Amino acid sequence: MWVLAVVWFSGVLIRAEAQGTASFWRGNDRSGRCQYSFTVDSPTEASCPLPGSSPEVEALKSRLALLEVLVAHLAGGETGPGPAPRLQEAYTQALSEKTQLQREKDRLGQRVEELQRRVEELQQEAERLRSRPCAQPPPPSTPLYDNRPSPAGGSGDPSWHSGSPGYQELKAEVAKIPAPSPEDADDTKGCGELLSVGEPFTHRKTDTISGKYGVWMQDPEAVSPYGPGMVWRIDTVGNEVRQIFGYEDLQQLSRGFPTKVLLLPEAVESTGAAMFRGSLYYQRRRSRTLLRYDLASESVAARRDLPHAGFHGQFPYSWGGYTDIDFAVDEQGLWVIYSTNKARGAIVISLLDHHNLEVKRSWETNIRKTTVANAFMICGRLYTVASYSSLNTTVNYSFDTATGVSKAVAIPFKNRHRYNSMIDYNPGQRKLFAWDNHHLVSYDVRLGKPQ
Repeated sequence: MWVLAVVWFSGVLIRAEAQGTASFWRGNDRSGRCQYSFTVDSPTEASCPLPGSSPEVEALKSRLALLEVLVAHLAGGETGPGPAPRLQEAYTQALSEKTQLQREKDRLGQRVEELQRRVEELQQEAERLRSRPCAQPPPPSTPLYDNRPSPAGGSGDPSWHSGSPGYQELKAEVAKIPAPSPEDADDTKGCGELLSVGEPFTHRKTDTISGKYGVWMQDPEAVSPYGPGMVWRIDTVGNEVRQIFGYEDLQQLSRGFPTKVLLLPEAVESTGAAMFRGSLYYQRRRSRTLLRYDLASESVAARRDLPHAGFHGQFPYSWGGYTDIDFAVDEQGLWVIYSTNKARGAIVISLLDHHNLEVKRSWETNIRKTTVANAFMICGRLYTVASYSSLNTTVNYSFDTATGVSKAVAIPFKNRHRYNSMIDYNPGQRKLFAWDNHHLVSYDVRLGKPQ
């Protein structure tokens, strides 16, 4: 018995030495029997599982560890805290794009609101115009202003003391004038009412931003040293507009080769200049002063303030551009189109002495200057254009200085380039000259007796 115990114990000691240290303990248990106990270190386990651990818990821990390894692999091998660099970069870019899209959405929302307000204003204006009765035209009368002394020995402008004609906002569809047939009376040499305006013909497109607005013209009654074919051009973009370019003819204008460049002594205001009998007529910048610049002597030959005339943005055409004072030439001579505070913004027409710029006669119309895009004179009649930007608009109003009668008309007119800043009539060629968004264009017109 003891021999077997010693052999077994020796085997255990030998195995324990191979695995690590071992301890032996002998003692009686509670019942008094002798017990032998041996303690040997585990060769593989550093610690024993905690009490209460189960195989299921250990398997769950193994699965979680495996998931951590897989997540680290998918994230690019990063096992530390926080997202991987590529994911962080993509996330940052997505936030930036989201912010930009939100800003664009807000901007478009504001634009939509502005357009909605504009539509509502236009609708209200249209309803107001529909509900307003048109004023009856004044009876034929003598001109409102006559420079000749009155019988009582006084002088002045009686229109400031008498009741002005009722104002009316005109709509193109009030009184349409049909296109005349070949058998209609059409005076190709003398005067008549405007029957039609032809398609615009482009002579030149300007090269720089300074040519967006301007005025170009030919002298219908040219005098030496320049002939009737000479073409003059002024680009009116800028604060100190003083250059005027001269071209021998329309062909040289289209090529862009000026033969003469003049420097005006005083700056030009806007696009209202005109050429007549060897002189350039224009408004001095920021004033109501009219100037006559003689082309032969290259000097100012006359100057005069236009009485009561608004200037520098008081009564411009609807496109703006400080077009308060606009010179015009027709078969009857030199005119100026403007408005005054006393006329309450209505267009006033004055016939001028082309030599000394003295006002001979004046007429007050019943259409506001700021409601029309432009105006011109033909055969003593004022005509206005409804829009400067609509592709298809109309000549919508006329006023006859011979009778004092005004009326609404609807003669088709085309703004091919959608920004017409100047329209003038040339009686020598019976054409309208216009400056339409960098383009110098002309229109044939037809005069005669309407049906």
